[in-house]
Amino acid sequence: MNLHQFRFVQEAVRRNLNLTEAAKALHTSQPGVSKAIIELEDELGIEIFARHGKRIKRVTEPGQQVLKSIEVILREVNNLKRIGEQYSAQDSGTLSIATTHTQARYVLPGPVAALRQAYPKVAVSLHQGSPDQVAKMLIEETAEIGMATESLVNYPELVTLPCYEWQHVLVLPFDHPLAQRERISLEDLAQVPLVTYHPSFTGRTRIDQAFALRHLQPNIVLEAIDSDVIKTYVKLGMGVGIVAEMAMQGENATPDLVARPAAQLFGHNLARVAFKRGTYLRHFVLRFAELLSDRLSRDLILQAMAGEGHHFDI
Repeated sequence: MNLHQFRFVQEAVRRNLNLTEAAKALHTSQPGVSKAIIELEDELGIEIFARHGKRIKRVTEPGQQVLKSIEVILREVNNLKRIGEQYSAQDSGTLSIATTHTQARYVLPGPVAALRQAYPKVAVSLHQGSPDQVAKMLIEETAEIGMATESLVNYPELVTLPCYEWQHVLVLPFDHPLAQRERISLEDLAQVPLVTYHPSFTGRTRIDQAFALRHLQPNIVLEAIDSDVIKTYVKLGMGVGIVAEMAMQGENATPDLVARPAAQLFGHNLARVAFKRGTYLRHFVLRFAELLSDRLSRDLILQAMAGEGHHFDI
């Protein structure tokens, strides 16, 4: 048995048992992948996959156990590579970060710049996606560190740590009727068009839950993943915007829009950082995490990585 066989099996599962797609992802041929998997099954004396004719239909029960072992083996192979890079490359390499647009646009620029100043030989690769895509990139080791508000705690393969709290703000033109109100209620918002995030992004879950608990149906006329896009459509008069407070703070504030805090309506959100359980974290990965929040320290992260719990609360 060899590492190529292990990678073929793992990629076949990741590609929903489609060997053609697995072969494309691994830059090889479909017959080669199929042959390697069969040879591994013959060597182990078990079927990893149940087949109907030549088509793979599902992972067998012993196959599930094989997959768990393959995951450990390939993870440790990657750890060995990172250890080698850590001690031979003198803190050079690439830091791969998986995150959402909001974090990449409003939160990460300062820490990324600080990391580059401290580690000038380290390049940064930024992967943006939905929170579930962030989790997948960590699990598949496309990225070493992830950051998002939604979903990360739902994956037992990940170790997550709280980074910072934030709230939504209402964004309105200065001449909007609600901008003159001292207090804006959910009932008020249910009566006007709203412009906010796509359901899987930037704390949208809390927004939906708040309206549902009051048995209100919000009139969301536009959804986006980008706070700047939301603000653009608010300026056009399409509705009241609901965005993350970071999008209206400091240099990100939009002069012709007013921001009203909305924690009393939607509560507070918690952004988290995440790592794949069991991975070796190089020095500059730990340093970058520390730059994200004063709540995070090298010792805390290593303690979390060594523990059994998959997330920590504030």
